[in-house]
Amino acid sequence: MIKRLKERPVAIFLVLFFVAAATHIAFLAWRTPPPQERTIELKARKFAYAPNIIEVNRGDTIHIRMVSEDVHHGFYLDGYELEMTAQPSLAGGVHFVADKTGKFAFRCSFTCGAFHPYMIGYLRVKPDYRLAGSLWLTGGIFGLVVVYLFERQRRNGSSGQSEPTPGIHDKDGAT
Repeated sequence: MIKRLKERPVAIFLVLFFVAAATHIAFLAWRTPPPQERTIELKARKFAYAPNIIEVNRGDTIHIRMVSEDVHHGFYLDGYELEMTAQPSLAGGVHFVADKTGKFAFRCSFTCGAFHPYMIGYLRVKPDYRLAGSLWLTGGIFGLVVVYLFERQRRNGSSGQSEPTPGIHDKDGAT
C-alpha cells in the first residue's frame, strides 16, 4: 500500500489540493448571504461623508439616500457612473445593483468649498463566493476524473499485456 502511494505523488497532491480548495470555498459560500435590498443613508457635510466606507455584497440592490447637513453637495460613484446632488432642504437618491466587485471611490461632484477635492468615500463590493464555490466544485470533479483516467491508463499501459492488432503489418510486410 505504501509503495503504491509513493508511486503516485502527483495524483495524491491533486486530490488533496481539490479537497482542501473545495472545502475552503464551500465554507466561504456558506457564509455569503443571498443578495439583499439595502438602504443606506449617506450624510454629507463640508468635506466629509458619513459613513465614508460602505460595504455591500455583490448582487445586492442598493438605495443610497444622501442628506446634506450644511451646503449643496454632490455624489459621483466611480465604476458605476452614478451621480446625484443634495441640498440642505432636499435629499438626493440613487439606486443600483452592485454587480461589480472591488473598491470604488465616490466623491463630491458639486463644488462645496476649498477642500472639496478631498471629500471622498469608498464603496466596497465583496464577491459572491457561491459562484466561486460551484466553479471550484466543478473543476475539482473534472480534475479528479482526469487523475482517475490518467492513473487507469498508466496502470493498463504498464501491465505489459499489449498484443499486436490483427491486420497491421510491420515494415517488412509480415503480419
